[in-house]
Amino acid sequence: MNRTHYCGEVTENDQNVCVCGYVKKSRRLGNLIFVDLRDRTGIVQIAFDDKTPEDVFAVAETLRSEYVIEVSGTVRPRQTVNKEIKTGNIEIFATALTVLSKAQTPPFEIVDNSNANDEIRLKYRYLDLRRGVLQQNILMRNKITKVARDYFYDNGFIDIDTPCLMKSTPEGARDYLVPSRVHKGAFYALPQSPQIYKQLLMIAGFDRYVQFAKCFRDEDLRADRQPEFTQIDLEMSFVKEDDILNMAEGLISKLYKEVLDVEIPTPLPRLSYNEAMARFGSDKPDTRFGNEIIDVSQTVSDVDFVVFKSATESGGIVAAVNVKNAAAVYTRKEMDKLTEYAKGIGAKGLAYIRWAADSETPNITFGKFLNDTQSAEILKSVNAEKGDVVLFAAGSKREVLPLLGVLRNVTAKRLGLCDDDKYNFLWITEMPFFEKNDETGKWDAMHHPFTMPLDECIPLLDTNPEKVYAKAFDLVINGVELSSGSIRITNPDLQQKMFRSLGLSEEEIEAKFGFLVEAYKYGAPPHGGMGIGLDRLTMIMCKADSLRDVTAFPKVQNASELMSQCPAEVDKESLEILGIRVVDENG
Repeated sequence: MNRTHYCGEVTENDQNVCVCGYVKKSRRLGNLIFVDLRDRTGIVQIAFDDKTPEDVFAVAETLRSEYVIEVSGTVRPRQTVNKEIKTGNIEIFATALTVLSKAQTPPFEIVDNSNANDEIRLKYRYLDLRRGVLQQNILMRNKITKVARDYFYDNGFIDIDTPCLMKSTPEGARDYLVPSRVHKGAFYALPQSPQIYKQLLMIAGFDRYVQFAKCFRDEDLRADRQPEFTQIDLEMSFVKEDDILNMAEGLISKLYKEVLDVEIPTPLPRLSYNEAMARFGSDKPDTRFGNEIIDVSQTVSDVDFVVFKSATESGGIVAAVNVKNAAAVYTRKEMDKLTEYAKGIGAKGLAYIRWAADSETPNITFGKFLNDTQSAEILKSVNAEKGDVVLFAAGSKREVLPLLGVLRNVTAKRLGLCDDDKYNFLWITEMPFFEKNDETGKWDAMHHPFTMPLDECIPLLDTNPEKVYAKAFDLVINGVELSSGSIRITNPDLQQKMFRSLGLSEEEIEAKFGFLVEAYKYGAPPHGGMGIGLDRLTMIMCKADSLRDVTAFPKVQNASELMSQCPAEVDKESLEILGIRVVDENG
């Protein structure tokens, strides 16, 4: 190999060059042959004409798409400039050509806007990854990783690997289990996060830890979730919450400046969990647009509409979202569709006001229950004007706020209010410590059980779990949760109290967390940390639609990988060595 340049980096200042890559396409025009040669940096045109050595021209005539070749030649101006590529003003006149590898006709055309379905592209993922758009995403991920590593190294962090075979401990999702050959009947778990190990590293005295850690969670997949993912995991000793948030803000600011040349103003805004839910109906609100939730409970308190009345009398709320200038898009027919959508996500119905721009009076679906004064007060309370659509929901806060939060996002997307060129970061702080499990009636930890409650909430652990808030925080961008973190419990007595609050017996505590509880008895510095989703961050920075577009070899909806066809069955001998027998579900 004598490569001197990458395809996309050849310029008019170069003379004699040697490039290697894949044939994107070959065009024959009489005694001229033009080949577009592609590598990970871009495309350059190779030219063959009547001045090309005969043996070289003969080989050029055989070239087909995806052949791997090496070409030497001289750089010259291109007759027809192509402004779509970096090298569009030059071409390489070939003087030597070697076919390094021939290729069959690929199962789909390797172009950025491929119309091949996802299944065929994922089956031949190594071909799909040749597409320029995916290559640029993977290269951007590489740059993000490098900038992030440099940032943490410059700030005194120590990169430490933690085990991928660990003890199964509850962290909010199902574990992937790995059977042990030596200890038959016992299992390792793949880490949902390095949480316990990084806390032990703080106890060990490594006061600033970072790891680009592989994490595994056996959860149902979606566009922004894969069963295995990479987390920028960090932990810091002798810090308060602000220290961790400031460190993360410095990372975000540096990444966006160096990778995208975008300034992210800091400090980032902060909202408490309760304020975020009250205003946006979500703990990961998209703040690129307004249309905030309005509590109209007091305004409608005397309205004789059973839906509103039953909600307020039972201690619930009536709230609304004014979708400004939406009436033209949300016709009456579209409002029927929106109502059905609302029912599909748990609403019993959808009361609304639709005020057409050419109408002097609004259409209020519950208008027959209102007098003129009540109508005017409601319109004023929600700032309704001509062209607006106002959506109402009634019930408990737990029902109403998330419902309106979803409708707020759905309508904003339909109206094109989500500007992809805006990056609205914010912190959500003071997260609830517990959440009620509707099936068991018990209070489960909303975060992992090592999260520190707010000081003033510690006395409420046994008596009022619903009023306990945590020193926990999430980083959100454009409606996507990017990171979660917290200050950790370091007091062994408080940690034991927390375990008991979660309903764990002394035996369960010892079995699941005994080694960590023991470690805290030997002196633990105050510490805290967070995990930032590298995959999601890359997806957002690349403006990709799915994690598949920024992950080299992703899984599909059922957690399988189509290319290698895993997971797959293994032979009986391998199972016998592990002491495992597969039972047929059908008996």
